[in-house]
Amino acid sequence: MEPYDWSPWIELAQLIFIGYFLTLSLVYFLLNILSYAVIRRYMKDYDNSLLPESYGPLLPPVSVLIPAYNESANIVASVKSILQLDYARYEVVVINDGSKDDTLEQLKQAFDLHLHTEAYRQQLKTQPMKGVFRSAEYPQLRVIDKVNGGKADALNAGINASRFPLFCAVDADSILQRDSLQRIVRPFVDRVETIAVGGSIRIANGSKIRHGLLSEIGLPKSWLARFQVIEYLRAFLFGRMGWSPLNGMLIISGAFGLFQKKAVLDSGGYQAATVGEDMELVLRLHAHFNSSGKPYHIAFIPDPVCWTEAPEDITTLKNQRIRWQRGLLESLARNMPLAFSRKGRVAGWVAYPFMLLFEGVGPLIEVAAYVLSIYFFVIGAVSIEFTLTFIVAAFGFGVLMSIFSLILEELTFRTYTSKRALLMLIVVAVLENFGYRQLNSWWRMRGLWQWARGRKHHWGTMKRVGSINS
Repeated sequence: MEPYDWSPWIELAQLIFIGYFLTLSLVYFLLNILSYAVIRRYMKDYDNSLLPESYGPLLPPVSVLIPAYNESANIVASVKSILQLDYARYEVVVINDGSKDDTLEQLKQAFDLHLHTEAYRQQLKTQPMKGVFRSAEYPQLRVIDKVNGGKADALNAGINASRFPLFCAVDADSILQRDSLQRIVRPFVDRVETIAVGGSIRIANGSKIRHGLLSEIGLPKSWLARFQVIEYLRAFLFGRMGWSPLNGMLIISGAFGLFQKKAVLDSGGYQAATVGEDMELVLRLHAHFNSSGKPYHIAFIPDPVCWTEAPEDITTLKNQRIRWQRGLLESLARNMPLAFSRKGRVAGWVAYPFMLLFEGVGPLIEVAAYVLSIYFFVIGAVSIEFTLTFIVAAFGFGVLMSIFSLILEELTFRTYTSKRALLMLIVVAVLENFGYRQLNSWWRMRGLWQWARGRKHHWGTMKRVGSINS
């Protein structure tokens, strides 16, 4: 009996792998082109300037919510940066979510906090509150101390305590530029149907922070953090910018997003049962407004920047990426009716399937492609031409997209001005496709596996280096 000929199946597998990477690269390339066109028009319309000063009193007031759990390394600098925002009327609500470290004590000492009795309207169900503190020095600052319930629960408590029609969710390991709130509120001023806006996230590691404000932009010393600089540029500035004009953006980072409070309350608030509460909320907003037929817009704008601390050790980064993947799949599963729904529009017919195939299931395909392609080549099952084509599709186009994103960033915002920094970023943009990207795929596949098994993922210990606490 002759052995079964597997070669047609092997060739089919290689064609699928090559087609996957080529399709992914093509979609990202088109998003980059669209992003560039939108950014150029955006910068021309706004002339890269703030709203006129006369608009100040007319701008909608904003509640800035900062959920914090064991954030003593960065919390004071983060709150200081928020208190220095250039905005007419806003309040700052810090939610201490049952921290086990001295987060609350740090806040008490830095801002002269005292217990305060006030009415509290529980529109969203949360874990019990222990107390509310007010600052004797900063009247717009309040700190809520509550029983631990997770980030989503803390944000819901902040929404309950907030007083204004818009709320801005900001991570406790992040700082905002002084004009960030003025910039991110513009879509709400320009379009009455705006319900949510996301801004850019940049890596703070290596930059100089003084008194809660960014004084000098620099590159991280850690190679792991440098890879994330390119990754964030590609994902935030040009990935999400491309989806925004199509009203198909499904992610607003939990580190920096502005929301219409009524829309969030009508949609049920943040869901505590998922680790991806930020994406899940945006998907649910799409589903809610599509099903009701109400006009709405969820936007991304590139120039309001939030600077955040990136992990510099493998364990913390691994836990973060596994958690992100788990949250992505939980969010997609919870909002599956949005996909191909009659009123789903771009979000349901294009963005959701793309996110499911390339971001949700994608890590499994990518890891299988790397492993099997190496195996096929070693046993001589595929020709050298097939192998070279796969390398170009999997690695070459990845390098091209990274370099392209960096070039577009420098043509528009020019965040990194020194020649040395730019040369280093070009090197990083090449190297991150050889090892770092594959490691990320492996971690994300582990997140996919955890989700498929129904295993609960714990946040784990998030090691902070205190990049913004200076």
